[in-house]
Amino acid sequence: MTLKILRTKILPHTVLIVFSVFFLFPFVWLLFTSLKTSNEIFALPPRILPEAFHWENYKAALETVPFPRYMWNTLVICVICIIGQLFAAPLVAYSISRIPWVGSKIIFAIVLATMILPSQVQMIPQYIIFTKLGWVNTILPLTIGAFFGAPFYIFLLRQFLLGVPKELSEAAKIDGASEFRIYTQIILPTLKPALATVALFTFVGSYTDFMGPLIYLNDAAKWTITVGLQGFQQDHGAQWEQLMAASTIMAIPMILLYFFGQKYFMQSGSAFTGFK
Repeated sequence: MTLKILRTKILPHTVLIVFSVFFLFPFVWLLFTSLKTSNEIFALPPRILPEAFHWENYKAALETVPFPRYMWNTLVICVICIIGQLFAAPLVAYSISRIPWVGSKIIFAIVLATMILPSQVQMIPQYIIFTKLGWVNTILPLTIGAFFGAPFYIFLLRQFLLGVPKELSEAAKIDGASEFRIYTQIILPTLKPALATVALFTFVGSYTDFMGPLIYLNDAAKWTITVGLQGFQQDHGAQWEQLMAASTIMAIPMILLYFFGQKYFMQSGSAFTGFK
């Protein structure tokens, strides 16, 4: 009995704790570095804990960088992208998985094929298109694509839909429900965990996106938090303590998002098997 407890509980938890320490160390180093002075950051041998906690680094970082403006710009883009993905991706996934129409399998194969195409290959053609449309230096290039559905989210929702019994839809059709009513009143409520997963992934992708805002947002007043931190590093490269403080503030929403939405992140793994 003791060996079984050791093998099934104590040993796995010990391994997980050890690995968690390795994964948490960069953030702990970031946090303590943001509370050091410049001399302590480059001191040899390096020390994890500062001699005194310099909380004024955070105040200086917020005064140096227009952090509220960058955060607002980032949140606006995140919200618009979430709305777009929650509107488009379920519609496409539902039509492919639940409505029999000629060519649905071919369209789904094409959707999956676009996931293989590297994003770097699309940069120049997309930039030319958005330039001709006059959308450069606006948030449209960063948000308009969400209203057409991302291939990964379409695939994710399709896998969830495979686990929803078709008898629900068939019973509703017998009662005279239209396809739109079945989708809105039966399918969408059952997709709440999957939609929450899509919303979380969309937020993470939009919040941490660096290349898109760097390419399309030329005005500093429209920068997101990732580009703003890069601009701060270029203008105040020697003030590492303030850069670490700003980076810590940027990481806080992601940490809170994980703790409050981790069950949806875990549920996304089961989506690939088609089971809920």
